[in-house]
Amino acid sequence: MTRHILLQNATILIPSGEKNDQVLPLRGHSLLISDTKISQIAPRIVPPTGAQLIDCTGKIVSPGFIDSHHHVWQTQLKGRHANHALLEYLPNGNLQHANYTPDDVFWGELAGCLEALDSGTTTIVDHAHMNDSPAHTSNGIEAAIASGIRSVFCYTPTLRVKSWKPDIVTSGNLLDEWVLDELRRLGSMAPFGDGRVQLGLAFDGFRLPKEDICSLYGKAREIGVKLITSHYVRNAFNDKSIVATLDDYGLLDADILLSHASNLTEDDVQKLIEKNAWISTTPETELQMGHGELVCFKHGCSDISSMGVDCHSNNSSDMVSQMRLALQHERARRNTSIKTQGLNPRRLNLHVQDVFRLATIQGARAINMADKLGSIEVGKAADLIIIDGESPGMICATEQDPVAAIVLHSSIRDIETVIVDGIIRKRNGKLNSVNVRPSLPGVQICCRNLEWEGVAKELLSSRARIQQAIIEANAHEPERLTEAYIRLMRLNADKYAKQ
Repeated sequence: MTRHILLQNATILIPSGEKNDQVLPLRGHSLLISDTKISQIAPRIVPPTGAQLIDCTGKIVSPGFIDSHHHVWQTQLKGRHANHALLEYLPNGNLQHANYTPDDVFWGELAGCLEALDSGTTTIVDHAHMNDSPAHTSNGIEAAIASGIRSVFCYTPTLRVKSWKPDIVTSGNLLDEWVLDELRRLGSMAPFGDGRVQLGLAFDGFRLPKEDICSLYGKAREIGVKLITSHYVRNAFNDKSIVATLDDYGLLDADILLSHASNLTEDDVQKLIEKNAWISTTPETELQMGHGELVCFKHGCSDISSMGVDCHSNNSSDMVSQMRLALQHERARRNTSIKTQGLNPRRLNLHVQDVFRLATIQGARAINMADKLGSIEVGKAADLIIIDGESPGMICATEQDPVAAIVLHSSIRDIETVIVDGIIRKRNGKLNSVNVRPSLPGVQICCRNLEWEGVAKELLSSRARIQQAIIEANAHEPERLTEAYIRLMRLNADKYAKQ
């Protein structure tokens, strides 16, 4: 029997059909969801028998946000990096997966996915660099399934830490046989969670020999991964271009998604355009951690850019914050450029629609799912958010310009309802309970239904366990770890400021 949800009397943001991806507000319209898809949009729709009715008077119906770069497992580390640059974050946060048990991964992933859903993100690209063992990987995927979010879980060959003091010592090799076996195993089972959780690959080991890298990419594509993603922060540790490397190896293609792409070259931009490869800009992390200028509005980049959160252990986890920061930062940069000429800006040439597209339809294109996601159209997946347009923050702005109201005036509290694949995951401002029913081999999490309060309790217990493990492993003392990381990665310490 078909399930129906009818959203009535809403302001619905639909594509204008223009090349610049503008959305238009259809005011006083209704939208029908049938099972997992949008089946009708019209001024009035007769409710099908048994349909769930949601009165959307005064509400905006928007495409769900698409977060194209996020390390979801890091929830228990939130608050550690408020004053960290990239070099400090890497050993003090990124490498701390070594002190996570598979259970810790489950609760961190589950809470991170729920945090994203709460803020209106319906799809997330999870750069899951915590795969210390097959159990860690399975628990991460299982958590994504349980949360209800749509995810590309990017399996990541991960640097495994053996000891922390006096130096950081790693064990094994990045592409040990068990790592490749696990990738094959996952490929044989994907997709997961009724198709919501796709398999991707994340890889940053470009110091390895060419033949090893090409072999890995070949295996990944053979098993059908959704995309392959890598960090690219040129000049952070070296001045080599990952784009050039991938192109030289014959690996640059439309399934490539590069996070940050900070300080990329003009040649990089041209190669990415030619191959239809993509960029994910993560404003908060990049500006704090010293990556360089945001590139999503750089000449040539806007049509190959999407947007992500990166480290919710460091910064906010909602896409509105990323949109707002990116927009205003770029506006300030352009205004400053005019001021340095002894002139004053006459008008702005970067608009709210320009950044809204990065968090919606451009995100869908970046993961090769624009035929299903990123815009509100009949036949597309019912991944939608309902925003209270009459809240104290949104009132009047919604009537003037709904997109401006979202980008510049909304907050997480205004996200009333979140729907993924036709299933309500948040309603009336409160996350729905999650149904934890492990389906992957080896996952030993107890079956149960959990409200957010239950997840929070498990999460705090996990955090306490991780904190104790960090101390016992001598994996604390931030300044010492930073110096040890410089030695581990054979970095030139003279290239880092002493402030």
